[in-house]
Amino acid sequence: MSERPLPLKAINRFFEGKEPWQIVTITASSVLAIVWTHSLYNAKESVPARLRKEFFRWLRQVPFVRRKIEEKMAEIKKDFKKDVAKRLSGMTVYRHLPKDGFTAEQVAEEIRKHLVLGSYDWKGGNVSGAVYHVNEDISRVACEAYALTAYTNPLHADVFPGINKMEAEIVRMSVNLFNGDEECCGTVTTGGTESIMMACKAFRDLAYSRGITNPQMILPATAHTAFDKAAQYLGIGIVTVPVSTETYTVDLNAVKRAIGRRTCMIVGSAPNFPYGTMDDIEALSDIAVEYDVPLHVDACLGGFIAAFMTAAGHDMPLFDFRLPGVSSISADTHKFGERMDVGVPRCWNGSPELVSAALVDPQRGGQTTLSASQVAGSKRHRTVEFGTPYKRPLSSSGRLSVDMMMMINLSTFETSRLSVCSDSTTGSRAGGLIAACWATMMFVGRARYVQMTDEIITTARYIEAEVRKIEGLFIFGKPATTVVAFGSQRFDIFKLADELHKKGWSLNTLQFPSGIHIAVTHAHTQSGVADRFIADLQSAAKICLKEGSEPVQGKMAIYGVAQSIPDRSLVSDITKHFIDSMYYLPKPEDSDE
Repeated sequence: MSERPLPLKAINRFFEGKEPWQIVTITASSVLAIVWTHSLYNAKESVPARLRKEFFRWLRQVPFVRRKIEEKMAEIKKDFKKDVAKRLSGMTVYRHLPKDGFTAEQVAEEIRKHLVLGSYDWKGGNVSGAVYHVNEDISRVACEAYALTAYTNPLHADVFPGINKMEAEIVRMSVNLFNGDEECCGTVTTGGTESIMMACKAFRDLAYSRGITNPQMILPATAHTAFDKAAQYLGIGIVTVPVSTETYTVDLNAVKRAIGRRTCMIVGSAPNFPYGTMDDIEALSDIAVEYDVPLHVDACLGGFIAAFMTAAGHDMPLFDFRLPGVSSISADTHKFGERMDVGVPRCWNGSPELVSAALVDPQRGGQTTLSASQVAGSKRHRTVEFGTPYKRPLSSSGRLSVDMMMMINLSTFETSRLSVCSDSTTGSRAGGLIAACWATMMFVGRARYVQMTDEIITTARYIEAEVRKIEGLFIFGKPATTVVAFGSQRFDIFKLADELHKKGWSLNTLQFPSGIHIAVTHAHTQSGVADRFIADLQSAAKICLKEGSEPVQGKMAIYGVAQSIPDRSLVSDITKHFIDSMYYLPKPEDSDE
């Protein structure tokens, strides 16, 4: 008889002389401890984060604390509704269907009344981002395309094959803009968030196919919130890595340290939304190749500017499919693809706003997504070698046998009624948006895209240079495309935002650290707009320097408070009240039935 292994001998010695109930108790406790430890390791949130959340949950149960929170939330909710009531003052509010339908003229008149609501002159360039072009010719072409195709639905490809052809051409043109090859593929989505979500789904499913049941994505602290939404929807854990406090680009060493056996994707921004800086995509590509991890490049904000910057004579580092580690890209046509006017989507250099494409590079295990415009990717993942971060092949052949296009965009369902295959998160889609996007891109053309890119970037660089001269302000990092973000160490930056609001400007406020940014669009290239912005900014900064630490009032005060609240669940409650106010209808004075 062979001698027992040493571990078994040690176990037997440990249990010698113990009662049966002790053996059972110790064994059960050991198993439970192992399961608990395993659950901690595989949890989507870190232990400190969960402990902090649990602490604040219990704190909110204390009667005094709960009462104070409820009182403050009631005030905030009331303020939000006051803002809505003020905005809708003088408008008829409809709560029921009209007894008799309106005439076409009445409908058009009502729409025109709704469109003049609001205090910002977006056509005059007083808004950061949001509306990226005010060209009447482009708007007319897009609107006519939408009007001709408003009834179409690409879900029914046999009924509307022309819409499907347009979508395929949008995807192919996008692929070529981002230097993909013939194997790159994609689909048109409704916006950047959906494109990002589809990319995350692709990489999550890829992780599942490799036996990773609880995947994580590595996000720079400056990554777009759409990734957080995707993580919530898809059950993906998030590992947030810091950015440099000097350049506001992702810490590459931190990215390397964050990679583990559960990593399903790395995210890089080109540029990021808050500060407009661009992560070192070339270095991230090298890391992705070294560790065999898909790299998604989020170019939703500036992709349709970045794609033309070199041709327009401006510096732009490599960020697209020319880099071997880039698996997918997201970029919006509804931003610099050119915007459309009333009733149709917008675009940044020539395509409608609510259209986006998701592209994938199968050989690199990724997808590209473009919000309200396009996304670029490739089919190469069907044949490329791809393993875990530690280079253990997925199969004995070391090749990825998964169709990335299916992982990213397609879902097939077998039911008792029918077999369903969908190429995006939605079933039915608005064919008019696809047609408007296609029409805008075809109408604008490459040469005009390059021209507008030069005009926008030149204006952005001018604004950046002038902001650097203003006392009390500093620029965050180096703006990569059109976003110029600035902060202050001399006064509350939200006070500055409030002063600019009084002067008719709508800018984006930032937190961690506090700041403001302006996303320069073609509307800002209009004569005198940039100079007017700089003049108003100089005036507002002087007021802030003079008043010093005087407290901020109104909405801007809420931004400041929200940033300082340690219990982040309270911030969630505030945003819920804000969303609720968007659906609030003041009670009409007269019956609308």
